[in-house]
Amino acid sequence: MSVTEIRVISFGYLHGPPPEAHLTLDLRAHFRDPHVDPALRELTAADLPVRRAVMGTPGIRETITAAALLAEAFDHGPSPAPLTVAVGCAGGRHRAATVAAVLADRLRKSVGPVHLTHRDLAKPVVDR
Repeated sequence: MSVTEIRVISFGYLHGPPPEAHLTLDLRAHFRDPHVDPALRELTAADLPVRRAVMGTPGIRETITAAALLAEAFDHGPSPAPLTVAVGCAGGRHRAATVAAVLADRLRKSVGPVHLTHRDLAKPVVDR
């Protein structure tokens, strides 16, 4: 195994710059934002309705699969090193946190232990 440690970090671009990472997924422009639904706005990825909305978005499962395959490719490289994957959306409470959690679960099954951090999940909803 070449990856010595895997870190997956979810974050919101509206709460600050993205964390340093080897791979960064920017979900803002291409995937439906649950924030626009007033019933979901105050909820987070900890809530089932948000996770269902995000995972029901066309293309999101394929994006997670592609990200997992890319991370797994790093694991096959010749040099042992840590790997950080950052997953961002506007506020970090819905899309990024859901995708990061699902990606981390998948990588745990295929590569090994994963440290998951939700940088902005507990921060207030951003007015926009």
